[in-house]
Amino acid sequence: MADEPFNLMLEHLKRFQATLDSMRLDMLDLKVRMSAIETNFGQMSYQIGGINGRLDRLDERVARIERRLDLIEA
Repeated sequence: MADEPFNLMLEHLKRFQATLDSMRLDMLDLKVRMSAIETNFGQMSYQIGGINGRLDRLDERVARIERRLDLIEA
């Protein structure tokens, strides 16, 4: 009879360990996915910076064209 509580506790510990193992795998998956999201976000930020630079240059060119054609009042 003394073995029954021990076996019951052992079974609970085994289930608990299985649950922890499952959670560990889920956490590893989430870490990989989070890294991918961070990488994509960094790439998007870099691309947006490039687009903003191009837009600034286009703005300067349009302003120069408008000045040459006297389309703007100084």
